[in-house]
Amino acid sequence: MSDDLNPFFDALDATWPAAARVAAGPWVLREGRGGGKRVSAATARGDWREDDLAAAEKSMKMMGQVPLFMIRPGEEALDAALSERGYALIDPVQLWVAPIDRLTDLRLPRVTAFAIWEPLAIMREIWEAGGIGAARQRIMDRAAPPKTGILGRVSDKPAGAGFCAVHGETAMVHALEIAHDHRQKGLGGWMMRCAALWAADQGASRIAVAATRENTGANALYATLKMEVAGHYHYRILNAESEDL
Repeated sequence: MSDDLNPFFDALDATWPAAARVAAGPWVLREGRGGGKRVSAATARGDWREDDLAAAEKSMKMMGQVPLFMIRPGEEALDAALSERGYALIDPVQLWVAPIDRLTDLRLPRVTAFAIWEPLAIMREIWEAGGIGAARQRIMDRAAPPKTGILGRVSDKPAGAGFCAVHGETAMVHALEIAHDHRQKGLGGWMMRCAALWAADQGASRIAVAATRENTGANALYATLKMEVAGHYHYRILNAESEDL
């Protein structure tokens, strides 16, 4: 993996933490407890052999999880080995990054977006409606501070919810969800700017967010904000037909 991307993957781990994280041989194993792929995937932390793949598979099955690996830049050999073992490629992700001041140059319109912790009940309802259920919300609860929720409003109505946390100099935005009836109104951009303003006060120098390539709306938003794709990653899952992790 490129050293330049290490801070961003470290920030992903720290700001969206697994329920448990264990270093085992050449792997880092994560227990997700229903929180999604990012908190359930194993990652390489050193040289590995074929036998090590089987050991990682066994450990993940013992956790009650389908074997799943995150493949980062420079891990082509692992990617090929997993493909040979029958792992399917799933969820290619783009990592978007910008200097923090790129999103702090405009004043937020009045009563448009707010940094709030703990999340209000309406924020949890917006997340729930968008498929960000209790297991994913517990990830936000266990993330270490500094962290905040982002509440977005349109026409004096709650319309969006997001989460931002800072690790080192990096502010990571997660779970940005706009209620269906209020999309295409520019709220996502103001919520990202609200997160950047809050993060700048916490000492962050850059802001980042991960989005699957198929999430065309999110990727268009980040491009409009003049964020740049700093890197990519994807997952390999042993059985792509298994229930969502």
